Amino acid sequence: MNTESVKHFFRKDFNGWWLVSLIGAAIILLPILFIFFSIFQEPNENWFQIREYLLKTYAANSIILVVLTGLFTAILGVSLAWLVAAYDFPLRRFFSWGLILPLAIPPYIAAYTYRTMLSYTGVVQVTLRNKFDYQINPEWLSISSLRGAVFIFTIFLFPYVYIICRAFLENQSSSFLENARLLGRKPFSIFVRIVLPLSRPAIVAGAVLVIYEVLSDYGVTSYFGIHTITTAIFQTWFGMYDADSAMRLAAWLMVIIVGLFFIEKLLRRGRRYNISSKSRPLVRKKLKGLQAAAVFSYCSAIFLLGFFIPVVQLLAWTRLTFAEVWNDTFFTLLNQTVFVGMISTVLILLFAVIIANVTRSHSNGAYVLSKLATAGYSIPGAIIAIGILALFIELDSLLAPFYAYMGWGKAPLILSLSLAMLVIGYTIRFMATGYNAVEIGFEKIGPKYTEASRMLGFGVTKTFFKVDLPLIKGALFSGFILTFVEIIKELPLALLLRPFNFDTLATKTYQYAKDEMIHEAAIPSLMIILISVLSVAVFQMIDKKVKK
Repeated sequence: MNTESVKHFFRKDFNGWWLVSLIGAAIILLPILFIFFSIFQEPNENWFQIREYLLKTYAANSIILVVLTGLFTAILGVSLAWLVAAYDFPLRRFFSWGLILPLAIPPYIAAYTYRTMLSYTGVVQVTLRNKFDYQINPEWLSISSLRGAVFIFTIFLFPYVYIICRAFLENQSSSFLENARLLGRKPFSIFVRIVLPLSRPAIVAGAVLVIYEVLSDYGVTSYFGIHTITTAIFQTWFGMYDADSAMRLAAWLMVIIVGLFFIEKLLRRGRRYNISSKSRPLVRKKLKGLQAAAVFSYCSAIFLLGFFIPVVQLLAWTRLTFAEVWNDTFFTLLNQTVFVGMISTVLILLFAVIIANVTRSHSNGAYVLSKLATAGYSIPGAIIAIGILALFIELDSLLAPFYAYMGWGKAPLILSLSLAMLVIGYTIRFMATGYNAVEIGFEKIGPKYTEASRMLGFGVTKTFFKVDLPLIKGALFSGFILTFVEIIKELPLALLLRPFNFDTLATKTYQYAKDEMIHEAAIPSLMIILISVLSVAVFQMIDKKVKK
């Protein structure tokens, strides 16, 4: 095929773009389908034992975590969003973005930080004993339980609900509130009877993200010794060396995730929450006296618990172990993290740009393609990891004759011990992050420039490079930062898919915490938080540009 035929191929009816898009969708779907079809395979003896004695406990703990965390994050997120959006009080501008910062601290880092702080030898109990001569019952402050896990998830995941609800309420019509006030309704009654019903789609959207994160978690539940379906997948794989049962557990967890997705869609079916474009935006009411003090105290308490206190504690621990941790080994760890993160992010944005450009056609096929490409974000990392592991082991088995011909042995593990597994895992898991950023960029520039270029005779590929790409550079940058940060924070995928003797900041932090080397875990934890704070800054920058 010569150069002219290649150009013609890429110009004609999106054929080349569609082909690459379908390849990307296939990469994402194959491991997921591989897991799903494991349900129909014949189970082994281990599975019958798991189902008989352990599965009920795993499922019950997972349900309790999901229900309680979803409820409390919804209450916390929507109440803070309402206060910031509807009222003016001291430091309101600071809290508007400061309450997003807990999202910069991964829950597994928060878990070991708070557990150590609140332990018998931690700073809280030591201070009470030495400074105030007060002996507290250690059980009161113990958080290594379901109760503690709910606390950690709530305090550090509520920003998902807060961000969506705040954006929704700030664009809400003020006429509803004014009419309610004229009718004599008190603030609490307005919040319960008007704000909550109107905010339902935003609350549900944020709570669903929280639920996905809880079901995906391995660090918190594993560190606290809580048995959930996700921890069971790890234990079955690493403890029992039973890939079939681990895949079956992952498949049933995926079925639960898909079920939650359809339930959420069913709850919103037929309901409309549109506000007229002519309506006036919400006008903030200035608070004074005790009301202002109460709201300020509430926001301050959440900010302190969700960001300030754990960061200060990590900084204090850093001083104790800086010389031991900050060395060549740590820089190797940092380089490995950045290297795999950069490769994965570039691959994600490459597929995201191609798929997003194809979906601009607004055809049914393009819509289905976009949904398939972003399906990985709602699938827990442990499920994706198990699917990739099983798929790559199968590929190694099929390629065994080729390996033998090349002189590499009869049945070596080439693909399933490579870095490619981790890169593909990240690509599947976080394709939605990159795709959404690129899609927003395309929506912002609209179709007029592209249509003008096509009318002048330019093909799809040339139009993209000459017209579209320069216009979406900002979206690509923000997508790169946000995707890179998500990859840096991811733990289950890295634990399961990393090659031998290959660590990232997330896995090293978890290993330190698991080995009770809490002080040593402070520096890699702070590095993750620092990179995550950058994502919050990018989010704020994008938010301001959108409002302008």
